[in-house]
Amino acid sequence: MSFGAAAHRARPHGSRCPCGGETFGACCGPLLDGAAAATAVELMRSRFTAFAVGDAGYLLRTWHPMTSPASLDLDAGLRWERLEIVRTAAGGPDDARGIVEFRAHWRASGSGERGVLHETSRFRRAAGGWLYVDGDVDEGAQRR
Repeated sequence: MSFGAAAHRARPHGSRCPCGGETFGACCGPLLDGAAAATAVELMRSRFTAFAVGDAGYLLRTWHPMTSPASLDLDAGLRWERLEIVRTAAGGPDDARGIVEFRAHWRASGSGERGVLHETSRFRRAAGGWLYVDGDVDEGAQRR
């Protein structure tokens, strides 16, 4: 599976979080460092951030073991630039399952090609935390 930067990029603790939230250190940074996400959308945002900073270990740790790949090959040629949350269903602090529909905007290094990954993801709470289960990708994903 290939999604983003191949090497773990420097984490931007003092700058804006890649997910579009507050500073990295006040937003997704603590989650990538081991804190549990309180909601499915928090986990979705932190997973986008993990793709943006090249943290494959976090992506694997937050993937449900029933659907997780054995490894991830993150594509160094993709730069994940912006996340839009389209809608959520359930996925709150008291829910066992949740859905997050999102659009993740990317740019290819070198060619400058741009595109959007549009996915509706399913999440499940397990062992006290949220895990990504799987998702349906809109095959009409845009390339610009």
